[in-house]
Formats: sequence, structure tokens, C-alpha cells
Amino acid sequence: MKALTSWLSVLLFIVAPGFCFAQIPSAPSSFRPVPEIPTLANPPTASSSTATSSAPGGYAGYGSASTSGVSPPAGYILTANDFVAVEVFGEEDLRTQVRLNGEGNLSLPLLGSVHLAGLTLTQAVARLTDLYGRDYLVSPKVNVTLVGYAARRFTILGQVNRPGDYQMPESSPGGIGLVEAIGIAGGYTRIAAPERISVRRGNQLLKVNAKRIARGVASDFHIESGDIITVGESIF
Repeated sequence: MKALTSWLSVLLFIVAPGFCFAQIPSAPSSFRPVPEIPTLANPPTASSSTATSSAPGGYAGYGSASTSGVSPPAGYILTANDFVAVEVFGEEDLRTQVRLNGEGNLSLPLLGSVHLAGLTLTQAVARLTDLYGRDYLVSPKVNVTLVGYAARRFTILGQVNRPGDYQMPESSPGGIGLVEAIGIAGGYTRIAAPERISVRRGNQLLKVNAKRIARGVASDFHIESGDIITVGESIF
């Protein structure tokens, strides 16, 4: 009996560990570990897509992301027919994009007609901020953007290859040089007299010697919007 008991003990010692291990299920062959979610080096922030339309601190840079404008030179003066956008922070109903009329006035919600021609963009902001703040809004934040220049044109007649009426490049809102104007019109004809050029500017008739300009003896003559240039004919 004691021998039988000893034999059973040995048998249990050998079989039991295998039995216990058999009860622990192994991972199925289709199992795949869950991949680790990578961490973005530069995760997007909530303000990245709204930086241009967030509430301004000092306000100088406030503007809608949907309003794109040209880049005027420093101190640019607004003129009649310039195309501008006016925004008031937090007041969507007051947003306006319109051209100044022929008198240099802009029609705005609540304010009506406001004269802005002759002002820089900074001065225009100050004027509209003052007007909106008088009777309508508390500490308004106003932005004025130049969306497009007024059409600036000049006319060139006489001895050029393509006489006619031309629009000045938008990259030169303040006007262009006489040499560039002649180039736009195709240059001189064979019988042109560059020393005999006249420029009609309003009631003035100005005489220009382009030969001296070409030689570097004189500085280039500045052509303004509305000028009428006439290139004379050589008498030889």
C-alpha cells in the first residue's frame, strides 16, 4: 500500500505540471499587437488656421483670412476708385469690399458716405475707428486693406510703334518713368525725335528731352495717371 502511494505521488509529480500548463491558452495565430500611435513632432494647434481672424492684441495685424490685398508702398495715399476692404472685429455685418467713388468717398454700413481719398491706410483706420466709436460701437477694432489700385492709365501718341491708351502696371502705383512708358508702347519709330516729347498734364504742357535721359545726363521723367504723351517727328 505504501509502495502504491509512493508510485501515485511520482506519477502526479510528472503529469500535473503538463496538465496545468495545458490549461493556459496560447495567443491565437491571428493575433497582432496593437501598433503604437506615433506622436506628431509639430501637432496642429487650434489657432493655426484662425491666426488671422483671432481677436487682435494690438490690432495692427488684424484681418480676415479671406481678404487678400495688394502690398502698397509705405505711406500710400488712397485715391478715387481704389478698391478697399473694411472690417470691424466681431461685426460681420459691417464687413465691406468696395471701390471709392470718383470723389474719393466710400459708402459704409451705419456711417453712410465717408471721404477717404487723400488718407494713408493708417489714417483711414483712425478715421473709421473714430466714426464707429462715436455713436455705434464701444472700442471698435477696424482694419482697412487695399485690395486693388484704381485703374491708372496714360496715353501715348505720335512716333511710337503702338500709340494708344495704356494701363500702368499695378506694381507701380505711383506712376512710371517716361522710358518705361515708351517701351510699353513698342518703342520709337524710325522717324521719332526723342528730344521733342511733350506731356500734357491737366492744364500744363511739359517739354521733355528723352535723348538726355537716355544718355544719363537727365533723370527719367515721371509719368502720372492721366498724362498724354506725344513723341515728335524728326525733321530730317
